[in-house]
Amino acid sequence: MNQVGDDLEDDFVLDETVALSGDEGPDTVVQLDDEDVFVDAGSDEGQDGEDEDDYGNDNDDDNAASSTKNSDAAIAKKRKRREKEKERKAKKIKLAETTEKIEGSIAAQSPEQLSNYLATMQAKSFPKLSAIELEDLRIPESSIADTTAWTGSRTLDGLVDLITKTLPSLRLRLSQKSKSNGAPTLIYIAGAALRVADVTRVLKNNKLQGEKGGDVAKLFAKHFKLAQHVTYLKRTKIGAAVGTPGRLGKLLNDTDALNVSALSHIILDITYKDAKNRNLLEIPETRDEVFQTVLNNELVLKGIKEGKIQVVLF
Repeated sequence: MNQVGDDLEDDFVLDETVALSGDEGPDTVVQLDDEDVFVDAGSDEGQDGEDEDDYGNDNDDDNAASSTKNSDAAIAKKRKRREKEKERKAKKIKLAETTEKIEGSIAAQSPEQLSNYLATMQAKSFPKLSAIELEDLRIPESSIADTTAWTGSRTLDGLVDLITKTLPSLRLRLSQKSKSNGAPTLIYIAGAALRVADVTRVLKNNKLQGEKGGDVAKLFAKHFKLAQHVTYLKRTKIGAAVGTPGRLGKLLNDTDALNVSALSHIILDITYKDAKNRNLLEIPETRDEVFQTVLNNELVLKGIKEGKIQVVLF
C-alpha cells in the first residue's frame, strides 16, 4: 500500500539557535530545538515606569530564572512533539508492513481463512442481502483447495509447478481432452485483458497440456465480440478458459457456449495487483462481476456447494 509521508526526513533537525537573556553575559547559552524560540527576559529600562534602583540585583536574578525556566519548558515541549511525531511515523510504517504482509499471503492461507476472506468480499457485492441470504451464497471451506503446502512464489513463473504439486487432479484433467466442445475443466478468472493473455500463454505449457490436452481459451471483451467467442467455444474442445469476470459472466449467463459439465476448478487471480495496488477482489467492478455473474451462476454455485468444483486462490 502506498504510504504518503510528510516533507521532512525522519532525522531532520533544524539549526540550533542561541538565545541570550537581556541580563546574562555571552557565556550563558540556551540551545533550542526545531524552531527558534526567544524568551524576552526584558531590559532594566522602562519596565512599567519603574526605576531599576527599585529592583536592584533581586530583579536581575528573577528575570534570569524566568528566562531559563521558559526556555527549558520550550525545549521540553519541542522535544516531546518531535518524539510523538517519530512515534506516529513508526506506527504508520509498521502498519504498512503488516498490511503488505497480510495481502501478500492471502492466497497462501488455509481453506478456513480463505472461506472467511471470500465471505467478507462477497458481502460487499451484495450489500442488501441479509446474513442468512449471504450464508446461502458462501463458498464453504470444503470447496476451497488447500495450497498451503506450496512455499514457492505465487507469480506466473510458479503457476505450472503449483498446479503440478498441489493440484494433481487438475494437472491430470488438463492433459486430457474434453468430450464436449466449450467445456473446460478449469476456469481462470483474471482482472484485465493483458493479464488474461499472460496466463493463457503459461497454461499452454506442455507439462500441463501434454499431447492430448484441449485448447486454452482466451476470453475478454477487448478486441473480441461476444459472438466471436460463442462461435469459437461451440466448435472447440478446450481444457481451460482464461478470462475477465465480465466476459466469463456473459458467456455463462447469456449464452450456452461455455459449458460447465466438465468444470472441476476455478482459479481466482488474487496475488496479481493492478497499478493502484488492488487485487481482483479489491476492485469494486471486478469483484461484483466475480461474485454476481460467475460464482453466482446457478450451475457453478451448485457445483461448488456439492464439492464438484474446487475454488483455488492464486
